[in-house]
Amino acid sequence: MVPALAVTIGAAVVSQPVMAYGQGDLYTRVGVAKVSPKSDNGNFNELAPGSDLDVDDESGFAFTLGYRFLDKWGVELLAAERFEHDINLNGDKVGSTKHLPPTLTLQYYPLGGTDARVQPYVGAGVNYTRFSSEKLEGGDLDMDDSWGYAAQVGVDLLVNEHWAFNAAAWYLDIDSDTTATIGGQSYDTTVNIDPIVVMGGVSYRF
Repeated sequence: MVPALAVTIGAAVVSQPVMAYGQGDLYTRVGVAKVSPKSDNGNFNELAPGSDLDVDDESGFAFTLGYRFLDKWGVELLAAERFEHDINLNGDKVGSTKHLPPTLTLQYYPLGGTDARVQPYVGAGVNYTRFSSEKLEGGDLDMDDSWGYAAQVGVDLLVNEHWAFNAAAWYLDIDSDTTATIGGQSYDTTVNIDPIVVMGGVSYRF
């Protein structure tokens, strides 16, 4: 009897109706995101010839707000807490910075408008990154804000009418004109961060 009851309960859960996934949906996605800058983010050759500049990975809370204006098309804004990254020169930590990376994407859902429980999507758009709290050992660091393009892939695994599990990834074009000032002398460079952002969490449709 117990196995039969378990099968009955499982079937009831699986058969829960899922409202068509599409036009008019307003939703939020929340989770943990990891920002992984590309390797070899630049150099400070004027300061240290042959130097290598690297920006470390960081993780934190992130969320999105989205709206589907058609079954297969929508827009989504990515937001997050400020991420703090250590900055290394030739493998040694020399400073740090914080940034906010709001990103707006236009999204395409190939299975939009259907009851499919697996709903993949892709997106493209624009990223704005604001840097703050820059620190440099023995000097001052100034990183200019950045505008760049963004690309996105993701998938929702629908549980019921409102809830889904979500996984998503973004590529962000982030390049910051940067000035280090040490002993009254300024040194300019461009820091190419260009991270992959991976997020896992849940989605809620209102």
